[in-house]
Amino acid sequence: MAIIISQNGKNAKRIDKSSFEKEDYLQGYIYDNPESIPLYEFKEDIKLLILAREFPTDSGPIDAIGVDKEGEIYLIETKLYKNADKRLVVAQVLDYGASLWRTSVDFNDFSRILDEDVYKKWNMHLHEKLEQFFETDPEDLVERMKINLNKGGFKFVVLMDKLHSQLRDLIVFLNENSRFDVFAVELEYYKHQDYEIMIPKLFGAEVKKDIAVSSGSGARRKWNEELMLENAKQKFSPEELILFERIYNFSKETADAINFGTGAYATFSPIFEKLSSKSLFTLGTDKHFSFNFEWVGNDNPATMEKFKEALEKVGFKFKDDYRKTRPSVYAEDWAPKTDKIIGIIKKLLE
Repeated sequence: MAIIISQNGKNAKRIDKSSFEKEDYLQGYIYDNPESIPLYEFKEDIKLLILAREFPTDSGPIDAIGVDKEGEIYLIETKLYKNADKRLVVAQVLDYGASLWRTSVDFNDFSRILDEDVYKKWNMHLHEKLEQFFETDPEDLVERMKINLNKGGFKFVVLMDKLHSQLRDLIVFLNENSRFDVFAVELEYYKHQDYEIMIPKLFGAEVKKDIAVSSGSGARRKWNEELMLENAKQKFSPEELILFERIYNFSKETADAINFGTGAYATFSPIFEKLSSKSLFTLGTDKHFSFNFEWVGNDNPATMEKFKEALEKVGFKFKDDYRKTRPSVYAEDWAPKTDKIIGIIKKLLE
């Protein structure tokens, strides 16, 4: 396959697909650019932070370990198609997961190794990086990581420059017939002068989107309105529940679409097409309200700026790099401002 690039509609050039010479380069690229793993096709509001490379286990080093804001742990294995053992890559990453789970009785050792890697890269400790990256309570996130580690609640990601059909079939089979979440990413690579172009393709998500997994920490389920509202009754105080339902009912009446999450906690993300094709915010039964500046800004920067400025006027505060983030606030911050948030969106829609 080739791609065509041009400048202002002229001087079109054909760029043929390149190849990764070494797996180490691929590992490093994923470590520095986790957004190149298109997990957003599986879960819209996901934001992945790669915490470590070459994480040691009794079965060998895991190429990379990542985490999302729900404390879900991702074990990532990279493999080049030219390698003779490429068909064993799924068994390899599952073996790493089993080894990590089997020796995970001491969470302190696990977090210590992560902390060392995080400090080497960002010159800050694990809790500091989690708080900075996800803008949430790191203690709560780390506790969820601990639960997922002890239960073996991992998400497995196999990343290759080329996938063969047998591997795709195997991943579909595993996702259909097990509690595993196994994803494969085929990463097409192109080079032009100093530019690198990556085209990621995700396999495996199409199965899990249609499967509701039963309860258990780290388990993923498909939420809908009925399940979300029932979950909200269990998570919120009576006063908070009223405000949660007020925002949801407003969204239901006003938004063009509402996407429900698939995580351990129920979330909903309304889309107001007049403002953006991306969801303006995400509200979950974990009591976090996320302002989706990054998504909306990529689609409609003017809407993002108006939304952010209006929120600041009612008392919310955001960091200088807000355009690249989806900052979240806890119920104690958003609940008292429920009517003001609704008023802001109404005014934007006028």
